[in-house]
Amino acid sequence: MTLRIALFGQAQFGLDCLSGLLEAGHEVVGVFAPPEAGRPDPLAERASELGIPLVRRRYYRKKTGAAIPAALEAYRELDAQLNVLASVQVFLPPEIVDAPVHKSLCFHPSLLPKYRGGAAMQWQIIEGVEETGVSIFVPDQGADTGPIVVQHGGIALDPNETTGTLFFKKLHPAGVAATLEAVRRVDSGTAEPQKQDEGQASEQPMVDDEVAAIDLKRPAIEIDRLVRACDPQPGAFLRQKAEIVRLFDVSLIAEEAGSPGSLVSVSESGMRIALVGGTLCVGRVRADGKKEAAQEWIARVGLKPGDRFESGA
Repeated sequence: MTLRIALFGQAQFGLDCLSGLLEAGHEVVGVFAPPEAGRPDPLAERASELGIPLVRRRYYRKKTGAAIPAALEAYRELDAQLNVLASVQVFLPPEIVDAPVHKSLCFHPSLLPKYRGGAAMQWQIIEGVEETGVSIFVPDQGADTGPIVVQHGGIALDPNETTGTLFFKKLHPAGVAATLEAVRRVDSGTAEPQKQDEGQASEQPMVDDEVAAIDLKRPAIEIDRLVRACDPQPGAFLRQKAEIVRLFDVSLIAEEAGSPGSLVSVSESGMRIALVGGTLCVGRVRADGKKEAAQEWIARVGLKPGDRFESGA
């Protein structure tokens, strides 16, 4: 059998799902991607090249939760049998999610029901999770609460893991494979969605600047995890003379080297900042909107060992 599939997604993850669905012989009857935002979107570009109907929208439902009429009309014209939500960052209305005979499948970068919400990867790093995985579930009107169709675990987080490396090197390929497996199960009639255990559920807030502000009173190991969780976005930060300095490409040395917040040293590999119970090695920073090597920023602003950073909050 083959299925008529409406694909909602973006970027390389969406493109890889599209390629896998087509290779499996399914008919992708429409692609829904975000509006143009400067750089080309790989999924939208490929859909256009293949002549697949393409809809580019930011929102699909009103604040009331009801579908936006234009979005619903564009969707209904496709007569899809299954929706595949490949890294979708907006909520879809039930008029779309529940419309196909096989409803929808949605990717999530954690082992649900743990770490629901839009910042699942960041919080797993912040909280020191050592092993994670991906889930494909049937979305309902909750936030990542629907029954699970496929779950792949056993993905280890490295000591220097960032949100960027976790997704692109590990959860991206695992998520595409799990998505395609879930579609195969639906197509063959072997999908058996399992209700999530609410007793194991957790949901964390988005990682904004309130979360990303570094508190120098916290232990070094917690600060290291926060910085890696906020890489590449939004960037955990300290302050230097009231200027926000966001830190990237970090590693931790488990040796104290001075008063927390003091600049210990600068070298060709970056700078070292003293913390409680350790020293943070920083490879890159972003200040004044510019991302650059830490040592280049140090030279530009004229800091020297012994100068101090302050907590971000």
